[in-house]
Amino acid sequence: MTDADPGLFGPASVTWQLHGDPMMWVAGVRALYLQALHPRAVRGVMQNSDFREDAWGRLMRTAGFVGTITYGTTDAAEKAGARVRKIHRFLKATDPLTGETYGVDEPELLLWVHCAEADSYLQVERRSGYPLTDAQADRYVDEHRTGARLVGLDPSEVPATTAQLAAYFERMRPRLASSPEALDVDAFLRRPPVHPLLVPARAVLWRRVAALAYQSLPPFAHELYGRPVPPVATVDRRLRTTGTALRAIPSRLRWKLPPGHIVNAMARLGPGSRPTPYTLKRQAAILDGPGRAQQQ
Repeated sequence: MTDADPGLFGPASVTWQLHGDPMMWVAGVRALYLQALHPRAVRGVMQNSDFREDAWGRLMRTAGFVGTITYGTTDAAEKAGARVRKIHRFLKATDPLTGETYGVDEPELLLWVHCAEADSYLQVERRSGYPLTDAQADRYVDEHRTGARLVGLDPSEVPATTAQLAAYFERMRPRLASSPEALDVDAFLRRPPVHPLLVPARAVLWRRVAALAYQSLPPFAHELYGRPVPPVATVDRRLRTTGTALRAIPSRLRWKLPPGHIVNAMARLGPGSRPTPYTLKRQAAILDGPGRAQQQ
């Protein structure tokens, strides 16, 4: 088992440990809310996908991509990236006001999607109680540039620390807006259409996930969406409560859900590759010095 391919990250990475946490689902929805605030980026999604009819499918495909590049073999990760780049090369969007046509693989758009994901994963995980030091948060942002390369970005042009990530969002704020497409995403995520038999589940489960994801957005996002900024302490308490509840579900049950990336990785690399926050705690005790990361 020692000669098995650990993939692009491997069990020693922050990414390997963090992406195994169940709060990643809340973080993924937060990323959708944040990504929708870039008018050109969200227009590219809405004009080239069946988001309204298959938002759950889109979320699952994104989760599948993240799972593959995190826990799959090097070959599987590289092939997943190549598929994404190939698809993006052929997709165009049109600005309804100017008539401009542009590719969805413009570096600015890819970078926005990438940074919104990295920020959402870090913010939700840390605020929900996942044990991550400042130095480990910086390491995560740096590691995440591997995913940026796979979708077609130059890693040297991608934020490598939490400080650089925060500076990037400051630069981008003038370009963000609550476009009609963003409001469509907002409305959809709050009340997605479902089969009548699933309406109770939507009320009990999905609305809570979507509400928590929305509440965890940075203040500028709340302002753009036109709703009051919730108290940070209240949101953090809700995130910690939800994180505690989800983490109480045995991992052996959670990881049996499809598509089984973590189970497959453990079968390939052995039980010592099991993602757990305790691994990061041990690493922090040995390796981490004073960190630089700042939560928003």
